[in-house]
Amino acid sequence: MANPWLYLIFITLVPGIELRGSIPYGIFEGSLNPLNVFVVAVLTNILIIYPAFIFLDIVFDIAMRFSMAKRYIKKTQRKAKPYVDKYGVIGLAFFVAIPLPGTGAYSGALAAHLFGMKNKKAFIAISFGVLTAGILVFLISTIFYESFGWLLGH
Repeated sequence: MANPWLYLIFITLVPGIELRGSIPYGIFEGSLNPLNVFVVAVLTNILIIYPAFIFLDIVFDIAMRFSMAKRYIKKTQRKAKPYVDKYGVIGLAFFVAIPLPGTGAYSGALAAHLFGMKNKKAFIAISFGVLTAGILVFLISTIFYESFGWLLGH
């Protein structure tokens, strides 16, 4: 069998799944130490933020060369500006913290770019959101494992 830690990291790197899938995997299927699972998943999820920013910087630079994409991006940023100014870091952190598929670091980075938020502020917000989501998923997973793990043969 392959190394369950590598699976954990791989699952964490998958957009749309991230730590929302890797923490339960590590606890239920990987039979790994839950606290170590939490630390590795959260750190891995935070480490993908800057590569996501770099990728999105390139994509947005290319998109801004096309008038239709440029109009859409500028219009979205103009409409979002009051909300970004009002809720900014807290709003983005809350969005990323919701422990549902599709609300993680990748989508947070995309939202930050789309709404024109600076990378430094976005990194702080996304990191805090990832940490919060990690805590929530960790608590839900460990409580479920302790309460109902016997249903899964654990």
